[in-house]
Amino acid sequence: MELSAASSLAWTNSISSHIPIPQSFSVFGARRFRICCLNSEAGSAQSQKDKQMTVSVTGATGFIGRRLVQKLHSDDHRVCILTRSRSKAQLIFPDRDFPGIVIAEQPEWKNCIQGSNAVVNLAGMPISTRWSPEIKKEIKQSRIRVTSKVVDFINDSQDEVRPTVLVSATAVGYYGTSETRVFDEQSPSGNDYLAEVCREWEATALRVNKNVRVALIRIGVVLGKDGGALAKMIPIFMMFAGGPLGSGKQWFSWIHLDDIVNLIYEAIVNPSYKGVINGTAPNPVRLGELCKQLGSVLGRPSWLPVPDLALKVVLGEGACVVLEGQKVVPGRAIELGFPFRYRHVEDALKAILARESLEV
Repeated sequence: MELSAASSLAWTNSISSHIPIPQSFSVFGARRFRICCLNSEAGSAQSQKDKQMTVSVTGATGFIGRRLVQKLHSDDHRVCILTRSRSKAQLIFPDRDFPGIVIAEQPEWKNCIQGSNAVVNLAGMPISTRWSPEIKKEIKQSRIRVTSKVVDFINDSQDEVRPTVLVSATAVGYYGTSETRVFDEQSPSGNDYLAEVCREWEATALRVNKNVRVALIRIGVVLGKDGGALAKMIPIFMMFAGGPLGSGKQWFSWIHLDDIVNLIYEAIVNPSYKGVINGTAPNPVRLGELCKQLGSVLGRPSWLPVPDLALKVVLGEGACVVLEGQKVVPGRAIELGFPFRYRHVEDALKAILARESLEV
């Protein structure tokens, strides 16, 4: 049982999968025309409409993407979901709950992107699996392939319909691993496989037209009740079988789902958000501390560690995702004044689990 539980705990930055818009006209309505109105109420309504954005999103059906689309839609922005599977996206974003959202499969991506104000790129194959040479190749290529396609469509756009901002996900794996070093946005890249993936991923995004603002969000381990690492850990702790993986001394650079979504949203709308921004909370913890806090909040012990060997048997080389970590701090986000709602992991866990209990 411990082995199957361990295999499910290999967390991932699952940055896993807009609108046919003719050159001179948008299906959402007139593109960027302003109408002078004598009526003040009409003027106010027009002003509100002018603030609306059209945002195209890859990876919209993933853990982060779902919440981002919900936020954009609730704020009355126009959203185009760039996906490989319309049927999957329709199950997650049914018309009755998300009226007006456009779901576009790959042949329609170009028309969606050309006419969007912003593009958010979150797509990529999850890394929480046993790595074979074929899987490692797909982990890298799934990210580069989608990012390259998005960048090419942006670069091929005419000036009047080209998006002004590209927010592209990457990961804290860029920095490699260490139990002693502290990494910020100025730190060099590591020399392992995941660092290589992140370097190529970011380089592909940076091929975009120089007039497009680019924000590269290096995302840590995202905590939320509906996916990611925590959703896999909670059931194990509830069965009194929870505990740290490996030594428990590896660093765990985390961020609450609400905070990463708000950070991406801010990067869309705020011109100051450009270049590399670490998407992590200000106070990373060691994995043993995370498990201790999770056990405390759940009222369960954190007493059953999973040994390194067991994880390596189940996950092979992919075990490095959970056995090794990095202490990453969000220097740039703090400098920009980003208002983290959850700065400490105990507060994040309490909020997540309180929300879960209210919804049961």
